[in-house]
Amino acid sequence: MEEMLSLYDYLGKAAGRDLGNQVYKAASAQKIKVTEKHVSNPVYSGKILMYPKSFLDSYFQVEQVDELPF
Repeated sequence: MEEMLSLYDYLGKAAGRDLGNQVYKAASAQKIKVTEKHVSNPVYSGKILMYPKSFLDSYFQVEQVDELPF
């Protein structure tokens, strides 16, 4: 099974409502499987959405270097 990440886990910081909505809409349009998880910490308590890492890589256009040029 593919690794599922929240936007917080992926970005290393809170994404905010606007970015979260944009990512969710893009995932929905592409029929990407999104799961929910409940979290509770001093800053936030409630549900968060989890996305496949490959989708987040594509959405944020992370370039992966397989070979170094030297």
